[in-house]
Amino acid sequence: MSQVLEGSVERITFYNEDNGYTVARFQPKGKDYLVTVVGNLMSVQVGEFLRLQGRWTTHPQHGRQFEIERYTVELPATVEGIRKYLGSGLIKGVGPVTAERIVDHFGLESLDIIEQQPDRLNEVPGVGPKRVRMIQRAWAEQQQIKEVMLFLQSHGVSPTLAVKIYKEYQDAAISVVKNEPYRLAKDIYGIGFLTADKIAQALGIGPEDPQRVAAGVLHVLGQFSEDGHVFARRPDLVHEAAGILQVAPDRVEWAIEELQRDDEIKVEDEAVYLRPFFFGEVGVANRLLSMMATPASRLAVYAEANWERVFTYLNSQTDQPLTARQQEAIRTALTRKIAILTGGPGTGKTFAMKTLIRLLKARKRSFLLAAP
Repeated sequence: MSQVLEGSVERITFYNEDNGYTVARFQPKGKDYLVTVVGNLMSVQVGEFLRLQGRWTTHPQHGRQFEIERYTVELPATVEGIRKYLGSGLIKGVGPVTAERIVDHFGLESLDIIEQQPDRLNEVPGVGPKRVRMIQRAWAEQQQIKEVMLFLQSHGVSPTLAVKIYKEYQDAAISVVKNEPYRLAKDIYGIGFLTADKIAQALGIGPEDPQRVAAGVLHVLGQFSEDGHVFARRPDLVHEAAGILQVAPDRVEWAIEELQRDDEIKVEDEAVYLRPFFFGEVGVANRLLSMMATPASRLAVYAEANWERVFTYLNSQTDQPLTARQQEAIRTALTRKIAILTGGPGTGKTFAMKTLIRLLKARKRSFLLAAP
């Protein structure tokens, strides 16, 4: 069951810049002791007053701690809190000494002055115009970060994902999430279509919105690829996507046309490809054609071999003679630039390959084996 803990950050003992994961010592409101809080606290500083939602847990090594699920930041309301807040290194250009001077001069109004009347900082002894401009810029940056984090969390985005989104888009994060929420699934590792769809629905995007249906089609194509398919047959794609998105098939057909027009997918007859797989397949086919068209061959010697004598000799050396199909496979592999050997279990593929390698070694030809 989720609980609420209000108070101020007294000390940050660990902070991971990559994902915002933080371990901090926290003073609950109205208490004279500290507790440990852990979770994603992007750009939170010592002295800030937070409202945390989460739950109490017991770590086997570090004891009782509060695991943060989400949080909101409130500005400190006491002179001492403001002094700690400003002196924490939060604002470039303000260290403990400058923070002391600002708070001594403006008291409880210090943060309001910085936000609304920053030119008045020139009244503080030792704070010149250059430092005032530095403080203004740093304050604006911090407020933007907090605005983004608050917006994301208010729409059901966990602190962990909010950190990833902010790191990807910086100040454009709110604009991207509001206007292109399905971009998250393309741009950010760990955010798939279902998560982006949940965020989009929280923002009021309807089930038949064109960007939702298009994103759903890409999602289903991705699922086909994870199942080992280079493409999806168009009827299968339409059926699958319409079911997952709960929309009419004609909406999916329309989305496929739009995605093709925007060159996000490739459609060839009834085959629908994600771009990388289309170009991968075309590239492999072109490479094979190029290899087959090359006049030179490292295996030319085998084209002139007396294959009847070769197989008669090989069969005389073993209790397991090669079948006619195995002989055909070996001869094809050694006289053609490209060959595919296929067959069900027990048809002798491994035995044929061993014989092929034996013939390569006899002519001192090099070879490579690779398992897909």
